[in-house]
Order: sequence, then C-alpha cells, then structure tokens
Amino acid sequence: MSKGAEIELIDVTKRYGQAMAVDHVSLKIPAGTYCCLLGPSGCGKTTTLRMIAGHESVSEGDIRLGPTVVTDLPPAKRGTAMMFQSYALFPHLDIVDNVAFSMKMKGVDKPTRRARAMEMLKLVQMEHLAERRPAQLSGGQQQRVALARALITDPQALLLDEPLSALDPFLKIKVRQELKKLQLQLGISFIHVTHSQEEAMALSDLVVVMNGGRIEQAGPPREVFNRPATAFVARFMGDHNVIAGRVTQLGGEQVTFEVPGGTSFRAPTAPGLEPGAPVEIAVRTDRVTLGAGAMPGCGLTGLVQNIEYHGQKVQVALAAPGVSEFSVQVPETAFFAAPLSIGDAVPLGWTPQDVHILQPSPSA
Repeated sequence: MSKGAEIELIDVTKRYGQAMAVDHVSLKIPAGTYCCLLGPSGCGKTTTLRMIAGHESVSEGDIRLGPTVVTDLPPAKRGTAMMFQSYALFPHLDIVDNVAFSMKMKGVDKPTRRARAMEMLKLVQMEHLAERRPAQLSGGQQQRVALARALITDPQALLLDEPLSALDPFLKIKVRQELKKLQLQLGISFIHVTHSQEEAMALSDLVVVMNGGRIEQAGPPREVFNRPATAFVARFMGDHNVIAGRVTQLGGEQVTFEVPGGTSFRAPTAPGLEPGAPVEIAVRTDRVTLGAGAMPGCGLTGLVQNIEYHGQKVQVALAAPGVSEFSVQVPETAFFAAPLSIGDAVPLGWTPQDVHILQPSPSA
C-alpha cells in the first residue's frame, strides 16, 4: 500500500443553481489522518466528500492531493477511492471478481488480479468466503468486500460515505474498531462522513463539524468536545447546556449577563463583549451539581421535566425562566441515593472553570 498524502480544500464552493451546498470551505487533512466530516442531514458533508472523490464538480476553489491539484481530474486519476453507502456489489460475480473488477477494467490478467484480490480479502478477513456471491453474505460481510474493492486500487486516501449507517448497534462497534485498526495499518487518510457524534469521537484524529455548508469547527475530538466553538457545535456534540443572554456588566476577568427570565449568570470575559451584546455560554451536563451551594452567577433553580435512566448515569432534564432546556448527568448511585421526581424544583450549580464562552456561528 502506498502511504497517503495531505489533502487540502482551498476555498471550495458547490452551488446547485441558486442553492449553496458548500460555502467557501478551506480545510487541511494531514497525511495518515482519520478525519470525520460530521453534521446533520443537508450540512454539505457528503457533497464535500463527493467533490474530493471527483463524483461532484467544484463550482469554485481547488482540491489538492499532495502536490497535485486534482480539481478537474476524473475519479480514477485522483489517487482516492470511495466506498459507497449502498456497497454497490455486482450480484452475478463472486467475491473475488467483485474485488478484482477495477483491475479487470485496466486489462490486468486473471491470475494476477485474483491473487491481488485475495490479498485484499485477507486484509479484511474475508478470504474464507471468496467464492460466495454478495446475496450469500450479511450486511457486515458485504461491507468488508466493498472495503477490499476500494483498497485494491492502492489509494492515497479512502473516502467513506456513512459506512456504518446500515449496521446494527453491536456490529457498528465491531466494524468501527476494524476500520480504525485498518487505517492505522495502511497509514493512509480515511475521510468518513457521519451524522453520529459517537462514531466521530471514537474514530477520528480530526473531526470537522459542518452546518449550513460551512465548517463550524475542526480539531481533535477531545478539543471539539471540551471547547466547542459555537452553540451549534456544543448542542450537536451533545452533553452541553447552552445559555444565551445579553451582557449587563463587565468587570475584570468576568462578564455578567442576563437571560430573558431575568436571571443573571457569570462567565469569563471574551474580546468584543460590551454591555447589551449577545452572549452564549456552554456548561457540560456532567459538570453540573444538583443541590444547594452554587456560587453567585453559577447556578439556577430548575423544574424537573424528564428523567432518563442510562445505566451508569441518569439524565435529568430541567427548565427555568429564560432557560428552556437544561440537562444534568448524575451518576446512577448518586441519583438513587436522593431520587427526584418530575415537577420537583431543584437548585443546581457549577464552577466558573466549567463555563465556556461561545463564538457566533459562521453559518448563522
């Protein structure tokens, strides 16, 4: 296998008539990176992947693979391979011939291409089923065959469009582990489109959160989770509460702001804040403590709206004046030591260190 190359998107835009699908996206994906493009349906992630593959034309901007500008090259000349969501295997061919198909199209003789296909099947642990047809395989097995077929072209980057979406939850975790192991073994970049935060966090070295055709934030998963750039990222990554209000007072390192219900909160100050300016903060749900004793400006009293048991933790959803949604993750043992009921009024608080100030969204 060839080692990968850096992929760079330079101010890439995709329009369909008047509709903007991808809006001036710039991104560097270092060689050998597992990158997940993450976001809701319609955010531009699949269109971005298809432009990298060459299955979608670029309206403006350029795409580089290593030193080569590949913007106008056909898919087969790019050094990338794409694994489609539907797997698209040929039902009348056995597994070996499915994997070897691209080599057949290039005129490679049968013994050579079948030997190479067997190598690829061994890589994805499918050589024992080489003579079967696709209809005789499970979804997870078909997926591995599609993976072997993409890898036989010796790509510098493998592009995966929601590869786990059709699998059941247990198989998802197994295949996820296999994908990461394979990527490390091959040393090439995998660019993987998903709408699952859990999948992106488990797999990626670089997570790129998209919304409205733009990149909201790109970085290592731990950084994106712990320091979401915008309210969209904080909400989409989950396990964060977002509180929005307007600045009432600035003082030293702190800013005080008020929500529509009249409650005041404190946050670390940030550049550009002035009295009357809108401000949004994020507080992780597992950093909130139920019960009295919050510092001024770092707490509220909420009415319990919903309680969900998640095994190791219990998720408590609350509402308060000016704060419509607020969640707290409580360890299971702590919750059942002092259980709550829907309708209970509960004081809760957090420390100033757990407050993270958010930037305006680029796609707003």
